[in-house]
Amino acid sequence: MSPDGPVDETSHIPLTDADTEEMSVDDVTAVENLPQGSAMLLVQRGPDAGARFLLDTDVVTVGRHPDSDIFLDDISVSRRHATFTRTANGYVISDLGSLNGSYVNRDRIDTDVVLSGGDEVQIGKYRLIFFSGVPRTGA
Repeated sequence: MSPDGPVDETSHIPLTDADTEEMSVDDVTAVENLPQGSAMLLVQRGPDAGARFLLDTDVVTVGRHPDSDIFLDDISVSRRHATFTRTANGYVISDLGSLNGSYVNRDRIDTDVVLSGGDEVQIGKYRLIFFSGVPRTGA
């Protein structure tokens, strides 16, 4: 304590986790070239970090079941964990009653959530970043 009163020794707290990696040039290119109406999930953390999953159909299933569109092979993922559904407003994530739940921006979801570009989706140990294809302007 200083003679003038308590000293605030709070240091800067980064907004990103120390274990979050920068996107590679290939990842940036993939995001920039996403077709309109599609989206991509990039595994930021967890098994298979760096893997990319294209969302380009009306319904994409996620789970530990081998028939899932996005197969996440880890015990923390339910066999039929979640779905991503394309709507007029963009992609919506729905948890299918999974044991460990699904999270968007670290909040557990219990209803359908419309995703925005840059949202973090957590399914089991996997942290995925959501990117959406945007309409291109004519040149």
